[in-house]
Amino acid sequence: MAAKSCQEGHPAEAFGWAARDQSGVLSPFKFSRRATGEKDVALKVLFCGICHSDLHMIKNEWGISSYPVVPGHEIVGQVTGVGSKVEKFKVGDKVGVGYMVGSCHSCDSCRDDLENYCPEIVVTSGGKYHDGATTYGGFSDIMVADEHYVIRIPENFPLDAGAPLLCAGITVYSPLKYYGLDKPGMHVGVVGLGGLGHVAVKFAKAMGIKVTVISTSPKKKQEALEHLGAHSFLVSRDPDQMQAAIGTMDGIIDTVSTMHPLFPLIGLLKTQGKLVLVGAPEKPLELPVFPLIMGRKIVGGSSIGGIKETQEMIDFAAKNNITADVEVIPMDYVNTAMERLSKSDVRYRFVIDIGNTLKI
Repeated sequence: MAAKSCQEGHPAEAFGWAARDQSGVLSPFKFSRRATGEKDVALKVLFCGICHSDLHMIKNEWGISSYPVVPGHEIVGQVTGVGSKVEKFKVGDKVGVGYMVGSCHSCDSCRDDLENYCPEIVVTSGGKYHDGATTYGGFSDIMVADEHYVIRIPENFPLDAGAPLLCAGITVYSPLKYYGLDKPGMHVGVVGLGGLGHVAVKFAKAMGIKVTVISTSPKKKQEALEHLGAHSFLVSRDPDQMQAAIGTMDGIIDTVSTMHPLFPLIGLLKTQGKLVLVGAPEKPLELPVFPLIMGRKIVGGSSIGGIKETQEMIDFAAKNNITADVEVIPMDYVNTAMERLSKSDVRYRFVIDIGNTLKI
């Protein structure tokens, strides 16, 4: 594979799996990676996580997909080549690439290390580079990215279980930090125990926070308390349990991406509490204003994080032994994995073993 890494100025032949239409069925696909520029890093992809947004993209459920779509934005691998002006990485380094590979570098968000909110963000899969070229994601053998958007993976950090943190991890870490819900002794609720929710519990616990998992399913209680170590568990459909917890939480991270009522969650917050939405339901949620006014409460949102904060998150995860709970799969299992993901039949994140199972 080292011989296949992109030479500066020359495109490289790549191989991956892509969806060709709204059926979302993935199949082998040959394409070219863009020429490696002087500030670019080329890497051999070893593992790539599957995010629920990949499912949305291959089926065009957001109405923005342009086929063929090569999904994947939880990418980890090994550097095989660097441009002449790359300063942070060298051949052999373990690295990651997350949700974005470009931004304008000149807007207020970019200047504040919040490239994720740049109006000209270039997403890793299904986006458009500034020259109009389509971006292809990590369900492929090689990747090329500007070094600014490449994350250093700490030594001895597991690449397979670490890959999902490049999306799921930063998606929950960033709001915990920004909304001030990272102070030891605080009480934070986590709504939904899936790919996002289970890592939210792990990060919050590592910050010294009391964590309550809030779920519609009583079946997840044992998993939340015994496996993930949450301090308590609430069944959101149980009026007695919800009533007993009213006004007890400093904040809530809501990871649910389907329609659900916000009013009961707002009731769980203390005065000046914060409900932060990181899931993205397809239809608007109803927002009750009166309980916000009467408790000076906030409903906010958050989307991944900037590159500086993503590196901070990975370093924090490595220091505190935080990884995702993953099911590692071969490349040719990906369509079955997508079907299972659509039914929430995964605990809690699929990760494709690209390095060992992608057959050219």
